[in-house]
Amino acid sequence: MRTFHRAAWGLAGVCLGLAGGCGPGGAGSGAIRLTGAEDKGDYVVVNVPPPRADVRERMLQFLNVRSASVQSVDDDGGTIRSLLISTRFGNAAQLHRVTTPGGARTQLTFFDEPVGPARYIPGSNGNRILLLRDAGGSEDYQVFHHDLTTGKTTRLTAGKGQHGALVVSRDGRQAAFYGTGRNGRDYDTYLVDLGGDMQPKLIFEGKGAISPSGFSPDGRRLLLQETISVKESYIHLLDLDTRQVRRLTPESDKFAYDNATFSADGRSVFYCSDRGGEFSSLYRHDLAGGQVQPITASLPWDVDSVAVSPAGNAVVFVANEDGMSRLYRLDRVDGTSYSPIRLPFDGLIGGMGFNNAGTHLCLTLAAADMPGDVFTLAVADFDQPQNLTRWTYSEMGGLDPQRLIKPTLIHYPTFDSVDGRPRMIPAYYYRPRGAGPFPVVVSIHGGPEAQARPSFSSFNQYLASELGVAVLVPNVRGSTGYGRTYHMLDDGMKREDSVRDIGQLLVWIALQGELDSKRVAVYGGSYGGYMVLACLTKYPDRIKAGVNIVGIANFVSFLERTSDYRRDLRRVEYGDERDPAMRKFLADISPLTHAKNIRSALFVLHGQNDPRVPVYEAEQIVRQQQQAGRPVWYWMAKGEGHGFRKRSNSDLATIFSIMFLEEHLLK
Repeated sequence: MRTFHRAAWGLAGVCLGLAGGCGPGGAGSGAIRLTGAEDKGDYVVVNVPPPRADVRERMLQFLNVRSASVQSVDDDGGTIRSLLISTRFGNAAQLHRVTTPGGARTQLTFFDEPVGPARYIPGSNGNRILLLRDAGGSEDYQVFHHDLTTGKTTRLTAGKGQHGALVVSRDGRQAAFYGTGRNGRDYDTYLVDLGGDMQPKLIFEGKGAISPSGFSPDGRRLLLQETISVKESYIHLLDLDTRQVRRLTPESDKFAYDNATFSADGRSVFYCSDRGGEFSSLYRHDLAGGQVQPITASLPWDVDSVAVSPAGNAVVFVANEDGMSRLYRLDRVDGTSYSPIRLPFDGLIGGMGFNNAGTHLCLTLAAADMPGDVFTLAVADFDQPQNLTRWTYSEMGGLDPQRLIKPTLIHYPTFDSVDGRPRMIPAYYYRPRGAGPFPVVVSIHGGPEAQARPSFSSFNQYLASELGVAVLVPNVRGSTGYGRTYHMLDDGMKREDSVRDIGQLLVWIALQGELDSKRVAVYGGSYGGYMVLACLTKYPDRIKAGVNIVGIANFVSFLERTSDYRRDLRRVEYGDERDPAMRKFLADISPLTHAKNIRSALFVLHGQNDPRVPVYEAEQIVRQQQQAGRPVWYWMAKGEGHGFRKRSNSDLATIFSIMFLEEHLLK
C-alpha cells in the first residue's frame, strides 16, 4: 500500500496523548525542589488528593471509549486480505489485524510501550511489518521489523536518536526513513534492503529537518521534504542510483510545500502548497519539463492530504473546510477538475491511502460523537459513497451516542479589524442540555501551528453531557486552516495577540445569558498550556481555575533546553533567544515573569520524560505559586513524555482534572 498520510485532525489539548506542538526538547528535571512533593511510585504529586472512586465510577464509560486507525493494507489483486490497524485494548496502543469488515481484531504486538506508525511489507502476505516505537515517552523512535511467522521483533536502528517518516517501496524491497543519530540535530536519510541484510545505510546527510515522503513507482527515486518552518518548506528528489539530489521547488519561494507523492506513472509529483495565495492548494509538477499545474486554486480551503492509486485509476484529496474534512476526487487523473465524494456523514478523515491494486481507498473517520474507526470505499463506488464499508466498530463504553453533544461552530469578534469590520475568531461550542447559566471551560489547542477540530473527546463530552459545563474550543490567531495571513498573525512580537483573542472570548461569554461568566476555567496542553498560564496572568479576575498540561512557563528556558534537532524550528515561530532584543521580549511575555498576578487555582500536569517541553517548565511555575502561597496542584507522571499515552496515566490525568474542576470551578 502507498504510504498513509498523517491524520487530518488537529489537537485540542486533551489529556489523552498530546502530540505535536511546541517542538521536541530535552527531557529531564531541572532538579527544582518542590515543597510537599510525594512520590507515589509511578507519579509524583503536590497537593493532589487520591483519585476519588465516585468520580472514576461516573467516568468509567467515557474512559473506556476506544478508537481505531488504519496503518496499512495487505491485498491480493482486488481482494483485501487484511487491514493493519492501531487500537488499544490494554495499557497502550498496539497493532491488530482485521481480516473481514466488522470482524475480530487480532492483536499482533504486545509491548509495554505504544506502537507508532507501522507498514505491511508488500509481497509478504501480511507476515512482515515495519514499525516505530519509543520508550517512556522519549520520542526517540526506533525502527523495528516484526515477523509474524516467527513472532520475532528485531530492531533495525542503532538505538539512539529519533527516527521517523517511514516509507516502503511499492514492490516491498526497500524502506526509507530519517534518523538524527549522526549528530543529534540533523535529519539524515537511511535506506534498508528488505530482501537482504536489512541494515540501514546512510544515503543522504541532511542539514536541518529533511525527511523522506515516498518512493517512485520503480523504487529508484525518493521524494524528500525539507522543513524550515510550518510556513516554509521545500521538496527535493533523490536519485537512489546516483545519490544526486535535485530541488523541485524554487529556493526563492518561501512558502510551504508538503504532502508530496508520485503520480502512478512516476512522471509527475503531486504536492500541496500555499504558493498561490492564502490556502494550501494541490499542484501537479511535471518532472521532465518542470511545469507546475495548479489543480485546486479556486478552492478557498487548505488541501491537507492527497492519495494516488498505484493502478493509475484515481487521485483523491481531502480539504479542510472550516475544520471539517471533505473528500474529493480528480475527474481525470491528469486533469484539473474535481468532484466531491459525499460520504454518508460529516467528520474528519485521516490515514488515507489506496491498496496496491488500486481497487479500494482506506481511511479513518472520526467525529465529535464518534471515535475514530476504519473504513474502505471501492473506487467503483466513488459515485455511491453510501456503500462505504466499515471494518471496525470501536467500543463506546456503553455510551448512547444520542446523549453526546455535537458542537456548534460559532464566531466571536476580537479586538482588531479586517476591512473595517471586527475580526471574527472561530470556536466550537459544546452546549449542555438545559437552560443554564452554565459554567464554562475554554479549551485551547496546542501548536500554535495547529487547529482544534471536532474530533471525539471523552473529556469534552463528560464536561458537557454529564457535568453540565459548556466547553468552548477556539481557534485563535496563529491557528492553521484559515489562511496564511491568519496563521502568521501571532508571529514574533505579536505573540500576545493570541492571548488577547481569549480575552475577547471572555468578553463574549459575559454577554451570553446562558453562560456563567463568574465560573470560567481555561484548559490547554503544550502551547495551549502556555496560553492557559498567560491568560491567568492577564485576566486574573475573570478566570477561576486553570489546567496546564505540558505547557511552557518561560520561553527562554524552553528554547535553551529544547532538543538540538527542533530548536531552530521553534526559533522561527517564537523568536531567537540569542538575540538580546528578542530574548528580552520573550522573557517579558513569559507567564513565569508575571506569575505574581495569578490569583486563580492552578493544576499543572507533566510527563517526566517530556522531549518537547522539558518538565523543568512545570517545576518553575509550581515552585513560584508555592512561594506566593497560591493554590496549586501538581501531577508528574514517570515513564511519560509530551502527554499521557498509557491508559493508566491517561485515565488518572482525566480523573484528576475533573476533580480539580469540581473543586475550583463548580463550587
